[in-house]
Amino acid sequence: MKTVNVHEAKTHLSRLLEEVEAGQEVVIARAGRPVTRLVPLAPQRPPRQLGILAGRYAVPEDWDAPLSPEAIAGFGGSP
Repeated sequence: MKTVNVHEAKTHLSRLLEEVEAGQEVVIARAGRPVTRLVPLAPQRPPRQLGILAGRYAVPEDWDAPLSPEAIAGFGGSP
């Protein structure tokens, strides 16, 4: 992580942004005390599309029925 003072950050902002785009973090300090940190933005994910799996599967009527004793035992529980 690179640390620069405010004057240097103002003078070389374009260069610092290139470094941040390359993945490096830059701390900007005032009078030697860290004030802020420049970090690359996380890539934005496309918005989720609802209903994308519609019609691809069916939920059984008994989806919320209690598990059988064998299934419970398979998870290490007692029936």
